[in-house]
Amino acid sequence: MSTTRLPNTTSLRPDFIWGVSTSSFQIEGATREDGRGLSIWDTYCQSGAIRNHDTGDIACDHYHRYREDVGLMKALGVEAYRFSVAWPRVLPQGCGSANEAGLAFYDRLIDELLAAGIEPWLCLYHWDLPQALEERGGWLNRESAAWFADYTALAARRFGDRVKRFATLNEPSIFTLFGRSLGKRDRASEDELHRMIHSVNLAHGAAADVLRASVAGASIGCIHNRQPCRPSSASEADAAAAARLDVYWNGVFPDPQCLGAYPPSMRTAIEPHMQPGDMARICRPIDWFGLNHYSPVYVKARADAMLGYDFGDKPADVPLTPIGWPIEPDAFRLTLEAVQERYGLPIYVLENGYGSFDQPDQKDVVNDSGRIEFLKAYIEAMNAAASGGVDVRGYFIWSLLDNFEWDSGYSTRFGLTYVDYASLRRIPKASFGWYAGLIKARHSS
Repeated sequence: MSTTRLPNTTSLRPDFIWGVSTSSFQIEGATREDGRGLSIWDTYCQSGAIRNHDTGDIACDHYHRYREDVGLMKALGVEAYRFSVAWPRVLPQGCGSANEAGLAFYDRLIDELLAAGIEPWLCLYHWDLPQALEERGGWLNRESAAWFADYTALAARRFGDRVKRFATLNEPSIFTLFGRSLGKRDRASEDELHRMIHSVNLAHGAAADVLRASVAGASIGCIHNRQPCRPSSASEADAAAAARLDVYWNGVFPDPQCLGAYPPSMRTAIEPHMQPGDMARICRPIDWFGLNHYSPVYVKARADAMLGYDFGDKPADVPLTPIGWPIEPDAFRLTLEAVQERYGLPIYVLENGYGSFDQPDQKDVVNDSGRIEFLKAYIEAMNAAASGGVDVRGYFIWSLLDNFEWDSGYSTRFGLTYVDYASLRRIPKASFGWYAGLIKARHSS
């Protein structure tokens, strides 16, 4: 791969970490093997709501093919791999008896990563809540913080001798908003959404304390999806709607976790769910800010929506990815700068990527030139932020593999590696070679 197409990374730290990310439900499959319990996503898939009626039953079959996938990471040259543990795989009922077979799978994966010289970054929760806990109220139940703390303690005991990088939650704003107000699962009241937000924040704080007490040398963070929320038009109503979504999307989790207070406009709404001492329970010392960023969100007012907003039209002059997401690398730079200014923590970019509909040609070549151009532009925007003083310390591409992309099923592909779902064969794309070239060039400079 020619270095002429590599991005400018001269302002990034010498010890900058290059990685890739995945999540358990999206790649593992084996949903009914070796004692794994059901998750809420198994249940949701069985409802037929996913595009093409896809399910996570097989996914990329990473559960059986993890050695091959670690081999791909080694070929890439990445220094770190962010993955998640499936809560129902290790605790089938969410609480109580642990599943040794599930724990043993993650032992094997972690050991394989370490043998390949790749640092494991373990995310405790990437959306696959045990169905047994959902039936007890799920995140709407304040007891969920204690359930999560117990699960965290199990993971810390089992893996903390080899894993030091832990994320408590992935994108709490997304699984609360899309689970309780936006999208197909619009099934809650506004008050229930606020209760859920507070319970999830309590769970983060409880998990951070468990990790700090249990894992010597633990490096702890939470992963937040932050996208600028912009009005779809010049109307005052759309501006107000965008500002309201911005609080729910970008503020209600990092503010209490890092600053010890909910955004002012949310405090009255959250107050009925608070007990004395809750903010101290939520705002626990953490070591870094995990940032997932893809593109700005364009927002319109919608009077009949639960919170008064919905997704609106994007500007006609903004380029889009094949799946319709805006390509605005300068928004990435601005987001990094805003996170630095507001929270003052080291930043690791733990998801950034490009969704498309890649297919191999007759020679089994996947030429995803659009992804390469996207990654180049976004890495250069990150470099520009670093040159301005932003303390960004790592960048992880979403994703190592094409995978189950939630409501889109398998129709959308974000991977550096093409997965033929019929045969489960992996085919590294052109972007795979490009990223490997970037990492190699960084190491040799």
